[in-house]
Amino acid sequence: MRQGFEAGNSHRSKGRPHKALVTREKIAKAALTIVGEEGYEKLTMARIARRLNVGTSALYNHLSGKDDLLALIEDAVMEQVECSSLYAALEATPTLSPRDALIRWATSYRDVCARHVPLVRIIALTPISGAPRTVEMYEVLARVLKLTGLPSSAIMPRIVALESFIYGSAYDVHAPEDIFDLPVDSEARAPALADARGAFSPDASIADSQDQRNPYADEPFRLGLEALLSDLPDEKNG
Repeated sequence: MRQGFEAGNSHRSKGRPHKALVTREKIAKAALTIVGEEGYEKLTMARIARRLNVGTSALYNHLSGKDDLLALIEDAVMEQVECSSLYAALEATPTLSPRDALIRWATSYRDVCARHVPLVRIIALTPISGAPRTVEMYEVLARVLKLTGLPSSAIMPRIVALESFIYGSAYDVHAPEDIFDLPVDSEARAPALADARGAFSPDASIADSQDQRNPYADEPFRLGLEALLSDLPDEKNG
């Protein structure tokens, strides 16, 4: 991934370069940078090629087209999700319960999506068939859910429900802290909401921090995640 020059080599030798100018990993990194800096609408093969200082045609030695690019981006993002907790729950002598493993996985997934909010749409809408690392993550996730005793017919609905919650929660992280500020006449117009807002106390670590993190992001996320997993046993089932 890192590029550099060999010490003492002031001239590049003829023929093939020692390091490939274009790889799928470099394409993915360039695409993530473009989306992060300029937005998804600016993601084109031509812009990626310019970022890598190659011709657009060079990309097609590694990609079959835009759909392949989107699957590559999906894999690059999913690779950042911490899945070691899921594997820990699957060990012969588990070091984590399935539910604890799912909580750690979901929290990491939310945090990764929060860092890459412009890519959430890609992740949510791109088929996983061309993204092997993503398939691997879903496979281990399905195995952990099966450990909880869920019937096979209930595993996919649970995965989709978890992801729907995770994607929305990723957007919440970046919502302004005053998102639920009410008008001055709120007690007359929305008394129940005003009472609920006044009674809510965000996590102290967030309230005391200097950043503008949405105070409605973390505690509601934990609450919602617990609700989604509340019917699962604390320990391996069977």
